[in-house]
Amino acid sequence: MPMFEQGGVSVEVDEEGYLVNLNDWTPEVATAFAATGDDKIEGGLTSEHWEIINFLRKYYEEYQIAPAVRVLTKAIGKKMGADKGNSKYLYSLFQYGPGKQACRYAGLPKPTGCI
Repeated sequence: MPMFEQGGVSVEVDEEGYLVNLNDWTPEVATAFAATGDDKIEGGLTSEHWEIINFLRKYYEEYQIAPAVRVLTKAIGKKMGADKGNSKYLYSLFQYGPGKQACRYAGLPKPTGCI
């Protein structure tokens, strides 16, 4: 398996860059993921990004699945309101796909149904 190494962070990832061992996740891993690669976030993770990342981690803890975009949008809308629970808002934060990109930063597996 390939290794991801950045800024003192070294973790095993699969061929698509998702953590092999979900227990390897730390906020520093998320920050390192967001700082590199084709899907990096210019300027780094903001409090809005962390709100979604933390939501995803809690969702996964409860349901043991990484939600697809449609489910994620609906769940965020229920929890955080319609202004955040919509595709436009989520794509403004995670332009490469809120399901795939946000789940990777959150240390979760790739959502089912994502290409």
